[in-house]
Amino acid sequence: MKEDIIKEIVDEEKIQSILDKTKSPSKKTILYILDKAKEKKGLSLEEVGFLVNINDRELQEELFRTAGKIKDEIYGERLVFFAPLYVSDFCINDCDYCNFHIRNKDLKRKKLTLEEVEEQVKILLNMGHKRLLLEFGEDPINNSIDYVVEVIDKIYSIRIKEGNIRRVNVNIAATTKDNYRKLKKARIGTYQLFQETYHISTYKKLHHGPKADYLRQITAHIRALEAGLDDLGLGVLFGLYDWRFEVLGLVSHAQYLDKKFGVGPHTFSIPRFRPAPTVTYTPEASVSDEDFLKIIAILRLAVPYTGMIISTREKPQIRKIAFKIGISQASACSVTSVGGYGKKRNQPQFEIYDERSLSEVINDVIEDKFLPSFCTACYRSKRTGEYFMNLAKPGKIHNFCRPNGILTFAEYLEDFAKDGLYEKGYRLIEFYLNKIEGENIKRITKEKLEKIKQGQRDLYF
Repeated sequence: MKEDIIKEIVDEEKIQSILDKTKSPSKKTILYILDKAKEKKGLSLEEVGFLVNINDRELQEELFRTAGKIKDEIYGERLVFFAPLYVSDFCINDCDYCNFHIRNKDLKRKKLTLEEVEEQVKILLNMGHKRLLLEFGEDPINNSIDYVVEVIDKIYSIRIKEGNIRRVNVNIAATTKDNYRKLKKARIGTYQLFQETYHISTYKKLHHGPKADYLRQITAHIRALEAGLDDLGLGVLFGLYDWRFEVLGLVSHAQYLDKKFGVGPHTFSIPRFRPAPTVTYTPEASVSDEDFLKIIAILRLAVPYTGMIISTREKPQIRKIAFKIGISQASACSVTSVGGYGKKRNQPQFEIYDERSLSEVINDVIEDKFLPSFCTACYRSKRTGEYFMNLAKPGKIHNFCRPNGILTFAEYLEDFAKDGLYEKGYRLIEFYLNKIEGENIKRITKEKLEKIKQGQRDLYF
C-alpha cells in the first residue's frame, strides 16, 4: 500500500524509462515540444524527458527564449522579494547535507524568544521587506507546533512606522493534519516543504531520523491539502542525484497534486547544494550553471502556472539570467543562521553567494526593467488554491500582479529609496503604469499611487 501511493506520485521505473527513451532527441522533436509549450498548458513527462536531454546549443537558446516568453505572458515583469527568517536550529534529524544535523556538537543551538523574533522582524521591516519565510528545524520539544504558531502570531502583530509583515510563509518538517490545521488557523501564506531528492535509495542514504521516512515526506502535501492549506510549495535540493531525474520527479509530483486535488503547487524552489561549516558530504551529481539554468527554463515550460523561487545560494550573475527565463520570486539580503540579522553568528545552515543588500538587488533588477514587488494581495484577497490556479493557468494573474507590484514598489521607494533609486524607480513605475490593460484599473492605480505619496499604505487590488 505504501509503495502504491509513492508510485502514484513518483514512479521511479517510469521516470528512468522515459530518460532512457529520450536520450537523443531530434531537433524536430524539440522544436515541436517548444512550440506546444507556448500554449501554456504544460507538458507531459515524456516531453519533459526530451527537454532535459537537450545538448544542442542552438536548441538550448531556443528553450531559454521560449521560457522567457512564457514567464512574461503569465507573470509579467514583476519579481517578488522576500527574506528567510531562521527561528530555531534545534533539530533531531541527521541529514548529510545540512549544518543543523544532530551530530554537529559545535553548534550552540538557539531558538528565538518572542522578543528576539520582534527584534529580527523590525530589522527586516527597516530594510523594506513585507514577506517572510520562517525556517525551523524538526524538534517536537523545542519547535512544537504551538511555538511555531506563537511566532507567527507575534510576527503579524509587529508594526513600525513603515508598515508590517503581511505574509508569513512557513517551512517546517512534514507533520500531521491537526498541525496543518493549526498552521491554517494561524493565517500562513504558503506551506513549503522540499522532497530534497525524489530518488528513494538516495533519499534514504542521506537522511537519518524522522525525516528518513520517504513516505511521510512525499505525502505531506496531501495531508496539508486535506487540512485546508491550499497554497503549497514543492522543491528539490539539486546535486543530491541526477538533476534530470529530479526534474521529472518534481513535475510528476506537481501533476499528481493538480490531478487529484485540482490545486497544483503555488511555487517550485530549486536550490543547489552549498557547503556548510560541518558538512563533509560532497554532491554526487553536482549541477553546472548551464544545467541549472536549463532546469529553470524546463520547469517554466512544464508547469507554467507555478511560481518559481531562487535563493541567495546563487551568484548575482546567475540570478540575473534566471529572472529572465522563469524565476518569479527571490530572496534578498538573506541570513541563514538563527537570529543572524543585525549580528554576526557562526554556523549558518549553508553558505550563500549573493550577499548584496535588498536595495542593491533592487537597483540591479530595475536596470533590466523588472518590477520589484512586495505584493501579498492574492493571499489576503483569498486568491489562493483553485481560485489562484484559475487565474494563473490562462495567464490572467498578471492583471493583478502589475498594479499591485507598482503599488508595493511605490511604498518601498517612499520609505526606503536612497542614492537616486527614488527617481529611477518612479520612471520604471511610469513605464509599467502605461502598460496596464484597462483604463479603469489604470485610473484607480494612479489614484492609489497618489495616496501612497501622501502617506497611506497597504493599498491593493
